[in-house]
Amino acid sequence: MGERKVLNKYYPPDFDPAKVPRRKMPKDRQYKVRLMAPFNMRCTQCGEYIYKGKKFNAMKETVQGEDYLGLHIFRFYIKCTQCCGEITFKTDPKMADYVCEHGATRNFETWRLADRLGVGADLEDDSDEEENPMEALENRTKESKREMDIIDALGDIKDANARNFHVDVDKLISQTAEKTLEAKQKLLDEAERADEERIKKLFGRDGDGKKVKRLDSDSDDEEEDDEAAGSAADTIDGASSG
Repeated sequence: MGERKVLNKYYPPDFDPAKVPRRKMPKDRQYKVRLMAPFNMRCTQCGEYIYKGKKFNAMKETVQGEDYLGLHIFRFYIKCTQCCGEITFKTDPKMADYVCEHGATRNFETWRLADRLGVGADLEDDSDEEENPMEALENRTKESKREMDIIDALGDIKDANARNFHVDVDKLISQTAEKTLEAKQKLLDEAERADEERIKKLFGRDGDGKKVKRLDSDSDDEEEDDEAAGSAADTIDGASSG
């Protein structure tokens, strides 16, 4: 039992591999494979729905006489899960898809139709350009113009990045700091000027810095009363002397 697990087999000294008969395998040989349904389909015999991604044990073979640009096309055989009817589909390298051949119908898929229409439009455009050389020339001119516009835009972006790259950050910081100091100094000067004007108003200093004495309204009234009393006393003394 242990002999079958070894990695190296015994070959006698007189072994000649050229004498070993080679088996001839048919070109349409079928292989057993495990796969998942590549699309949603419905069985034509029992009406059973088979959804995309359902796993099957299938048989695989190479389609004889069909290829696309040298790529082989493979056919797969599966059985319906309800009635065991045979369903076949094959690969479609041209559309990067699968084609349902027999035993089922493929469900409608909007994205698949849109992709096919897009591919068809591209093929029609190519055929139109081949038939009309002037239209092909116009299309090439438009494409070259668009490429030139893109190159110019990239050049502008590169120039802007280069200018930003050569900016001196330290210089910008110093200039900002100087502007900030100047603004602060200006505010301080204005505050000092306002304080000096307020002091002049309160303490009565003139432009030469000399102190000017100011009298209150009460003192002015007292002086006026004293002057009136003095004038009245002088009037009385003159009358008595007369």
